[in-house]
Amino acid sequence: MNLQIRPRPERVYVKVVTAFDQTGYMCPTCITWADGRTFQIEKIRDFRPAYTAGNDVGGDCYTVVICGQERHLFFERTDPLFSSRVGRWYVEKAAAAET
Repeated sequence: MNLQIRPRPERVYVKVVTAFDQTGYMCPTCITWADGRTFQIEKIRDFRPAYTAGNDVGGDCYTVVICGQERHLFFERTDPLFSSRVGRWYVEKAAAAET
């Protein structure tokens, strides 16, 4: 029996410029990768609460359109003990397959 195990996606933390409206809604506007490439978020298609896999850290999942392609952008809330750190953004990429 040959069972295929899907590799867990790898988190890539990114810099995100975010705007807030008068109600406090957080709206990501562009993503900057570690290598300096910046991509505008053309549209937000969906927003929903999402828990981080593997632990009970709360967060949000934004379905965004970048360069005409739909992607998921996650906001991971940080520990409430650190009031100056609200959270951080990440995207998921497929982990390298193990041999």
